[in-house]
Amino acid sequence: MDKQTLYNNIKQKSSFLCVGLDTDLEKIPSHLLKEKDPIFAFNKQIIDNTADYAVAYKPNIAFYEALGPSGWESLQKTLDYIPKDIFTIADAKRGDIGNTSKLYAKAFFEVMNFDSITVAPYMGEDSVSPFLEFEDKWVILLALTSNAGSHDFQVLNSEQNKPLFAHVLEKSQQWGTDQNMMYVVGATRGEKIAEVRKYAPDHFFLVPGVGAQGGSLEEVAKYGMNSTCGLLVNSSRGILYASSGDDFGNAASKEAQKLQQEMASLLEQYCS
Repeated sequence: MDKQTLYNNIKQKSSFLCVGLDTDLEKIPSHLLKEKDPIFAFNKQIIDNTADYAVAYKPNIAFYEALGPSGWESLQKTLDYIPKDIFTIADAKRGDIGNTSKLYAKAFFEVMNFDSITVAPYMGEDSVSPFLEFEDKWVILLALTSNAGSHDFQVLNSEQNKPLFAHVLEKSQQWGTDQNMMYVVGATRGEKIAEVRKYAPDHFFLVPGVGAQGGSLEEVAKYGMNSTCGLLVNSSRGILYASSGDDFGNAASKEAQKLQQEMASLLEQYCS
C-alpha cells in the first residue's frame, strides 16, 4: 500500500486507528477455547467488529510464534482475513545483518504479504536496507519508544548534543523516504512527539501507548499530526479485552468506535 492510499483510507474513515492484535490465549474469552483455532476465532470477531473504524491492524508476532506451528497458522489465517484495503503491520522488531534481514523481509513481505514490518535500527543501514527493496512495502523503524528502559540509550546525548533517537531519525532518512519508512514513537512521551516531528516532518508515526498504557490521544494529535495526518495510533488491550464474555466483539466495537469518533474530531481540528 502506498502513502496516498493510506491517507485516502484515513480520510474516508475519519480515523487513524490501528488495532493491535496481541492475542493472548490466557486472556481471550474462555468459551473460545473449545474452538479448533481459538486465536483465529477471537481475531475474526475482533476484525468483524472493528474493521469499519480501523485503518490498520498490527499483530504482535511474539504472541503467535510462542505457540509454535499452530500460532503461525493462526497468524496467516488472520492476515488473510483482514480486508485488503486495511494496512497490515508485522510487529516483529527484526534487525540483523544483511543476508538475514533479506530473508526476514522475504518471509513477511512475500510469503505472508504484510504491508509493513517494525525494524530495530541498532545494527545500521545494512540491517534495514533489505526491507526497503520491496515496492509499496514499509519499514517502521523504532525511534523513541515508550517503555521505561528506553531511557537507557534513546535519550542519551551525543558529542553533538543530540539525543540518540535524533541521530537515528536523521541517518535513516538517508536510507528511506516518507514513502516507504515510518517511525515508532511512544504516545506516553507527550511533547517529545513534537521533537521527533521536527526531525521527520513528513513521515508517518506508529504510536503505541494510547489507552491502557496511559497515552493521551489529544496530545498525540496536537504534537504529531501533519498535513497528511501522519499518525497511526495503536490500541490493543483496551479494544481486545474490553469484555471477557460472549459480548467481547460488541464491546471491542464500542471501544474502537469511541476512538474513531475522537480521531474524527482531531482530524478536523489539526488536519483540515
